[in-house]
Amino acid sequence: MVASTNQFAPDYAVSPGQVLQERLEVMGMSQAEFARRCGRTPKLISEIIAGKAPVETETAIQFERVTGLHASIWLGIESDYRLLLARQFEAERSKEVAEWVKAFPVGELVKRGIFAKPSSLAETVSALLAFFGVGSIGAWQSKYNATTVAYRHSLSFQSNPKSLAAWLRLGEVEAEQEEIPNYNESAFRRALKSIGAISRKDSGPTFREAQELCRQAGVVLSFIRPLDKVRLSGAAWWVSSRRPVIQLSVRHKTDDHLWFSLFHEAAHILLHSKKQVFIDGVRGEAATSDSEESEAESEADKWAQDFLVPRPDWNKFAGTFLGSAGEVKFFAEEQGIAPGIIVGRLQREGILPWNRLNGLKRKLQWVESSN
Repeated sequence: MVASTNQFAPDYAVSPGQVLQERLEVMGMSQAEFARRCGRTPKLISEIIAGKAPVETETAIQFERVTGLHASIWLGIESDYRLLLARQFEAERSKEVAEWVKAFPVGELVKRGIFAKPSSLAETVSALLAFFGVGSIGAWQSKYNATTVAYRHSLSFQSNPKSLAAWLRLGEVEAEQEEIPNYNESAFRRALKSIGAISRKDSGPTFREAQELCRQAGVVLSFIRPLDKVRLSGAAWWVSSRRPVIQLSVRHKTDDHLWFSLFHEAAHILLHSKKQVFIDGVRGEAATSDSEESEAESEADKWAQDFLVPRPDWNKFAGTFLGSAGEVKFFAEEQGIAPGIIVGRLQREGILPWNRLNGLKRKLQWVESSN
């Protein structure tokens, strides 16, 4: 029979500095005198007492000669103390790591085949760092928590920050892999004109055609299914000074939302800073605060509306609109865009109730890739 041994692992330890201080009090000796007798500097003795400096082998022997307490005891106290500190640090570090991992949509990333299902916390951390292309949690925080990155995100559509970062990273990876020419603003404006016209076509081929038109102009257009707790319609940013990205979630699954989001994000590319990441919920409603963020969003809304339908044409139509599907179809045909876009704008501006003419909008759904 083998006897089992229960090991005692206390959650406290006395530092050698505390023992030394008590010993000196018993001996009636000052720190300066003790340092002189040991042949050490007063600064070192002070740091040992404060727990800042360790008791090393040679020091322990000197302590033995002056205090009469064997060197092995000094080294044992030092070892126990440092081991406890290491355990405490490891425990705190584990808590921090677990907290960092907790909010990421790991299950969804696994389901999408981004990485294999991790079997431990360490594997999860490694998989996430590899996915984000960073070497450490500190590097991730430096990149994604940087104060220089300002997400333009409506307060009404707040997303989980780590899920949002993961969703953006999916678009970033796609953009990095895309082989496209450098950005050409004139070509992009022409592409947008063509995209407005093809919005009338069937959805599948239309989206691929829109992506190709953008690609030829040097813009990456990505359709990335939203992750859990990512409540937004789209995003726009520059992966480099020559490569802008428009990323759409198709969260609302109707063509009016999708097309308006595309043109809203295009406005950010054309009008606003290359250093910002613009994150947008449902657009088309004027921002309410006086902040720079609201001004940028309102400007993008207005640009998208006027680009799709020139303001004079819209004012004339909206001023005489009686509420029929026929009017919408005729006006959409006249403008060369999908009727759903007209319905969506009428609803956002309060001209048409939200439950009217929704049959003119195309319903969208995600289809699993065959690749």
